[in-house]
Amino acid sequence: MAEGKDRYITVPDGLALHVRSHGDGNPGTPVVCLPGLTRNVLDFEELARILSAPPYRRRVVAISSRGRGLSDRDPQPERYTVPVEAGDVISVLDELGIRHAAFIGTSRGGLILHILAMTHLERIEMVVLNDIGPVLEIEGLRQIQSYLGSRPTPASYQQAAEILEATHGAEFPALSAEDWATMAQALYREIDGSLTADFDRAIAEQFRAADLSQPLPDLWAQFALLAEKPVMVVRGENSRLLSRETAEEMAKRAPRCVIAEAKGQGHAPLLHLDGLAETIGAFLQE
Repeated sequence: MAEGKDRYITVPDGLALHVRSHGDGNPGTPVVCLPGLTRNVLDFEELARILSAPPYRRRVVAISSRGRGLSDRDPQPERYTVPVEAGDVISVLDELGIRHAAFIGTSRGGLILHILAMTHLERIEMVVLNDIGPVLEIEGLRQIQSYLGSRPTPASYQQAAEILEATHGAEFPALSAEDWATMAQALYREIDGSLTADFDRAIAEQFRAADLSQPLPDLWAQFALLAEKPVMVVRGENSRLLSRETAEEMAKRAPRCVIAEAKGQGHAPLLHLDGLAETIGAFLQE
């Protein structure tokens, strides 16, 4: 399968964002992938390879939000917000000449799509929401706070894979040793001779400081706008962030919504495993 093409796009406040695309010459509506809180374009690498190849032949574009992966760190950490990152997505689309797209949003990427539904609904053709919805379970948010603050620093990629499996393995029994190794390569980067989590630590500090003593406001009004489009909801079987009840309610409120469960996975599912990529590909073709 073809390698991805990397480029850097500067958004209005001067930061350069890393964008990786597959199948740039493929026809049809592009697929734009938005990763989670501390994740980057590598989350979608295997999915993009599948969707850009026959029989789907889609152009797939993944964006690392500011402060993640190879995108610039923001000197003003208070700008690490979902609305700012939603604006960045539009800037990238404009630079690439993409007027509308099918979107895949994992976790925070899906929250960005809820904001874009309010501000740029016309740019959205259809959506895949990966383990995210209008209601976020406090238990899942607290779990994220916990592991962002306690994960040890690995001495090698092998050790990084072992740490990830020790932290998340109970929720992800479907993952193999190779999957954990691939995840380690995506989440860590060697800088000045040592491995480091590939995101601005200010993002983790900001999230750990969030007050989770009260339920967060829901996003049903924003989801109602997305529900005008074809929607697929992928829910991790063991997810603590997106409840089965919320996923079922999303299906009730969206006439063209389909639900896919990622067996043996938690938050947030890897989308290239267990036939999920083919399920997503078929949905996008429809």
